[in-house]
Amino acid sequence: MTRIITLFCIFIAQIGFSQSAESYLEKIRNNEALLTAFFQQMPKGGDLHHHFSGSIYAEPLLERAIAEDFYLNLETMAVSKTKPEKGKWKKFSSIIEEEKLNPEKPENEKLDYYKQQIMQTWSIKDYNGAVPSDDQFFDSFMKFEPTIAGHFGEGMLELKKRAIAENVLYIETQLSTIPCDMNVSDLTDFNSKLRQTAVQKDEKAAFKLLDELYKSLQQKDAKKYALDFNNNFIAKLHKDLKMDDENFTMRYQNFVLRFMSPVDLFKNLTIAFISANDSKLVAGVNIVSPEHGENSMKDYWLHMVMFKYCHSKFPEVKYTLHAGELTLGLVQPEELTWHINDAIHVAGANRIGHGVDIAYEANSYDLLKYMSKNNIPIEINLASNEFILKVKENRHPFTLYKEFNVPIVISTDDAGILRSSMTEQYVLLAKRYPDVNYETIKKYVYNSINYSFIQDASVKKQLLKDLDTRFKVFEAKFSKN
Repeated sequence: MTRIITLFCIFIAQIGFSQSAESYLEKIRNNEALLTAFFQQMPKGGDLHHHFSGSIYAEPLLERAIAEDFYLNLETMAVSKTKPEKGKWKKFSSIIEEEKLNPEKPENEKLDYYKQQIMQTWSIKDYNGAVPSDDQFFDSFMKFEPTIAGHFGEGMLELKKRAIAENVLYIETQLSTIPCDMNVSDLTDFNSKLRQTAVQKDEKAAFKLLDELYKSLQQKDAKKYALDFNNNFIAKLHKDLKMDDENFTMRYQNFVLRFMSPVDLFKNLTIAFISANDSKLVAGVNIVSPEHGENSMKDYWLHMVMFKYCHSKFPEVKYTLHAGELTLGLVQPEELTWHINDAIHVAGANRIGHGVDIAYEANSYDLLKYMSKNNIPIEINLASNEFILKVKENRHPFTLYKEFNVPIVISTDDAGILRSSMTEQYVLLAKRYPDVNYETIKKYVYNSINYSFIQDASVKKQLLKDLDTRFKVFEAKFSKN
């Protein structure tokens, strides 16, 4: 009998047995290399929380700065096309030429040294804690930003190529602010008036002021800026680069900057809504910049009212809001209690980005139930939250959102600066939260298409169909013969 059992076991081992993707994932939970290979190949749907400039890796930006002979600030590692008046600036060509003429120059004056410093300043590469992590992250943008101007196409193609390589079907990126030279100097009195309504939390008075301001912006031909952006930038780039094909789709979010004065921000927000309303390529609107910045905190409620007002004018436009990208210690405790609440209950956000402070929000259970009931997804950015806020594992509210059945999407935020990828987000998810099984992860992937802001229903339907096909192919790999 023992011999028969032994022979049977050998036979089973030789012919193999059927194995599911789910059982294989459970088997490799604690092996990061195996998880990486698994999720690299798994279809990953869409990346809905995605900043274009922060998603480009520093290497091609640095190569461009050197090739186009930018000026380098030898102290801050910022670059500029033209030489600024203040600071210690030197052209890359000068650094290279001086090194050729004097190869014995100190190491810290050679191009390789500067390249290393630039990489560590424009991203989190080799981060050693010399500066606060949030400063390291947010300060990097303006240092490399000059290398992006006029080169959006190269960046978009880089992102498309990388997405296809790791089985990402769709990106909803925040590409660029909308250029606008509208003169609003005659409207600056509205700044103090609007802020006064914020002190009183008087939404009715704020709406009345915004009505006046909106009419003035219409008279200054706000629509022409939106149409110019749609036709001569978004549509042209998208078509010329052939961004959409059988392997990949891209759409765009307009965004405004939190640190601007109320009048300037509302002007840009109005144009952003007009643009999104008039173009199927512009999926929605967002608001960015550090949420804990001085103006961001002071004007937060006012910003939410502005979104509510613009929605009243353009009810078909969707918007996701960075809200609750805060944690204990970054701001005063009482400031953690209301940002997500206001983004949802005042602004009426369709999605929430980050939402890290949800556990501190007033009536957080009721808020979570409301998000679940009304299908308001949370965009989870694990690598970003870990680096910028030092929030990870069981401190991260992922489990809280999951417990209350809030729709979850997994996204990258700024993969270039963070030296990350969509694959890594799923690796972190599977490794840190072992109760999240394969079917749940698969649901998050489908959420990233279902909760996208794609306006054309046929495009969304095709992406979901492609996901079905890709998952069948992927899951077939786990049937051994």
